[in-house]
Amino acid sequence: MEAVLLGMVLMLSIFLGFELISKVPATLHTPLMSGANAISGITIVGALISAGAEQSQFATILGAMAVGFAAINVVGGYLVTNRMLSMFKKKDSDSAGGRS
Repeated sequence: MEAVLLGMVLMLSIFLGFELISKVPATLHTPLMSGANAISGITIVGALISAGAEQSQFATILGAMAVGFAAINVVGGYLVTNRMLSMFKKKDSDSAGGRS
């Protein structure tokens, strides 16, 4: 019964997350990505605590995997945010045609 309840919560969270993200305007996407990256940084701290708790070997492996996945998420999120922010920078007039 607990697995069914957890599955229902997972499906509801997937649906709710999709609906919320699809309603976000493009101008708010970059600030939301930065916030999500900060949350993933907190996830790394929690995963490090979980990996170093010395409960069981399985828990340590899961904690180490969580650290790896959260680190990938943080690095990728910051790369995407940096790329999106670079689209709003003014272009140099020197590279636009070589005129002074």
